[in-house]
Amino acid sequence: MRIAYQNKRHLLTLQGRIALIVPVRRCTNAECKAYRKPVRPWEEGALALPLSETGLDVVAFVGHSRYHQHKSLKQIHQDLQQRGLSLCERSVCNLLHRYEELLALRVSASLPQLKTQGRVVLAIDGLQPDKGHEVLWVLRDCLSGTILMAKSLLSAAQEDLATLLREVKEALPVPICAVISDGQNSLRPAVASVLPGVPHQLCQYHYLREAARPVYEADRQAKKELKKRVRGIRPLEHAVRDSNEEESQVVRGYCLAVRSALTDDGQPPLEAPGLRLQERLTAISTSLSAIEKKGGLPRLLMRLKTLVDKGLEETRAFWDPIRTGYAWVRRATHLLNNKEELDSLTLQDHYRHLLSEMNGFVADEGLLGKAATQFLKVSRSYWDCLFQCYSHADLPRTNNALEQQFGSYRHHERRCSGRKVCSGMTVLRGSVRLVAALSTPEHALDAADLRPRCLVKWRSLRQDLKSRHGERCQQRRFRKDPQAYLSDLEQRLLKVVLLT
Repeated sequence: MRIAYQNKRHLLTLQGRIALIVPVRRCTNAECKAYRKPVRPWEEGALALPLSETGLDVVAFVGHSRYHQHKSLKQIHQDLQQRGLSLCERSVCNLLHRYEELLALRVSASLPQLKTQGRVVLAIDGLQPDKGHEVLWVLRDCLSGTILMAKSLLSAAQEDLATLLREVKEALPVPICAVISDGQNSLRPAVASVLPGVPHQLCQYHYLREAARPVYEADRQAKKELKKRVRGIRPLEHAVRDSNEEESQVVRGYCLAVRSALTDDGQPPLEAPGLRLQERLTAISTSLSAIEKKGGLPRLLMRLKTLVDKGLEETRAFWDPIRTGYAWVRRATHLLNNKEELDSLTLQDHYRHLLSEMNGFVADEGLLGKAATQFLKVSRSYWDCLFQCYSHADLPRTNNALEQQFGSYRHHERRCSGRKVCSGMTVLRGSVRLVAALSTPEHALDAADLRPRCLVKWRSLRQDLKSRHGERCQQRRFRKDPQAYLSDLEQRLLKVVLLT
């Protein structure tokens, strides 16, 4: 093809502003399908996106600064100004959006590399920053740690989840050999319909958390009552704050021990923070009683002991049923850990024995009756998909790896923006933003690494994200002025009605 004409293009790069002379070729063969269609040089795409005045190296710099160095947009803008690049802060935000889109396309283009491992163990879970809005569903390969797909859905109905699973199944070059998820009711039939015969493991952590809810709630309430009665530590600390005597230091040490016990929340719900508080306060009281028997207590320590003993005595009735309930939880956890490496059928027999013991407390009207009923109910619901991991070596027992990636993303968002919770943009742009946040390498990518292999896919992705953002803008318009929003809809509808 001959050069038909030349275009001149200016780009803003990390090395400064450059001018490109782009020779555009056209085919002169009238029988060719590309007859008289302009063909631009391949090298141009490695420098910048179409119709963009900023080079891809600047896009890579912005993305690496955001998702690896955890800088805010204002800090990135200042770094670019120090390099002599005159861009406004809004342009930095747009460049960050381009980075997210291009990196997400790069990750999706690397899915054929999964052929080397020959199979995929699929983990699926949803992230919902705003209640009542869309849920960002993330599908991840447990073997390689690759994010296979992230997509926002307005509902978690069985049909929508089945469509999502079918889409990722068709995109993968290898079969899905197993699935792990939480116990959501609509997710189980969706997996069964799209992946028949594939082992489906339900997360054991979610199972224990749901099964132990009555015991945990009782423990939390008992801890609240105990903390309410153990008040008055601060005056004792103030009384010995300025003293360096040995007795004052001992009093300060006991006060610190009580304060440490009161502020330790543990890791609920599989651990009992209330029981731990009761045991630690009992240990402190026992220590003080031993000193009292040997030589007597100072006045401040006697006040501390009276305070602790009063709280323990007034909450004594709470702890025995809670201790029994958490003994069930610990036994269940020990069985599911399966450190003895029992086969699935033997382990199920041992677990049935534990459930049969709980069944004897169902008629109890107190906490143990509620706890046993809840444990048995949840166990029946999870049973068919609770022990699949013991028959398949690659299938994990929990979905915590994906949950930890969600936590890593939340931590990144908090460092960059200062927000405690994820913003609504996590759902609007989550399909590219979360992938970019988790897939940005330690070393900054080159401009050629971000080059889109297919501009049609990039434009389609960008159009989809733009339409989702437009829907959220309409919601803000309604909240700002409901009457104007409804009036506009009425006029548009009247035009349609009158034309028909």
